[in-house]
Amino acid sequence: MSNDYRNQWPDADRQGNEPLVDFLTGLTGIMALRTKQQMQEKKQMGGTGMAPEQPERKRPRGWKTHGEIVEKTLYYNREEGELVGKLTNLLTREKYDKACRRLQGMGMRAGFACLFYGEPGTGKTETVLQMARKTGRHIMQVEMSQMRSKWMGDSEKNVKRLFEDYRYAVRHCPEVPILLLNEADALIGKRKENERYSTDRAEHIVQNILLQEMETMEGIMIATTNMAQSMDPAFERRFLFKVKFQKPSEEVRCHIWQSMLPELPGEVLRELARDYDFSGGQIENVVRQYAINDILNDCEGTADDLRLICRNEQACVQTRPRIGFQI
Repeated sequence: MSNDYRNQWPDADRQGNEPLVDFLTGLTGIMALRTKQQMQEKKQMGGTGMAPEQPERKRPRGWKTHGEIVEKTLYYNREEGELVGKLTNLLTREKYDKACRRLQGMGMRAGFACLFYGEPGTGKTETVLQMARKTGRHIMQVEMSQMRSKWMGDSEKNVKRLFEDYRYAVRHCPEVPILLLNEADALIGKRKENERYSTDRAEHIVQNILLQEMETMEGIMIATTNMAQSMDPAFERRFLFKVKFQKPSEEVRCHIWQSMLPELPGEVLRELARDYDFSGGQIENVVRQYAINDILNDCEGTADDLRLICRNEQACVQTRPRIGFQI
């Protein structure tokens, strides 16, 4: 059939109907353009890991397929390493499906909410990414501070949309994806008893929405925080598993140094692990600066250069001013 309705009107019938013919011709062009746009959107959605149903939905913010996650070797203290290993085993397809069936058979919801808490730089976020990679699950990583908005009502909409996107992903992914709420202390802090300002009320509404979503969630949610001590008790109750990440022991620090600088002598690595009580993130910062210095100086760095960077990093941490009153 021709796309131009003008060719389908005999001259005898077209008299007085030119406006209608023009309208139908224009409408046909619009429909053809919309069909072309939908085909382009389907093509763009091809690499999201979503099932082909309803592919016109946009890729959620922070979405990563398990194949996009770079493999990294992580080192843990014994206790947290055992807990991470058990959780990773639980998230394998066989164990996860079996656990869901067991809970549903007992009349309980099958959603899992986990909390990773501890000092900065101890590998909480990277652990979630590696768990997703190992278990073949896609991940939706959200920085919770980005959920807040200065516009009235937008924070609530952002949180609702977040869980709507996650529910859509659960329905259309071959494996239930992981929802990672990074730096969740932005929203799970203790609620104020008195709502003195409109911002207090808005924050309470957002927290209540988050609590309701956690209560009814079907899927896997992992939240990370550096300030578990300020978490509201209502949130604490809703986390089924809690893993505390502490600074690595001397033995673990030695493994981290060796994995990042394998060319250095063993005695130097053991010395650094013994003398500097760094987290994994701090060790990575030191190694990055060490590598950049090699480029700036056009020569390979020495063990003394590495010790100097470590001392500067340590001094920076020790002299960092505290926020608030000190008694």
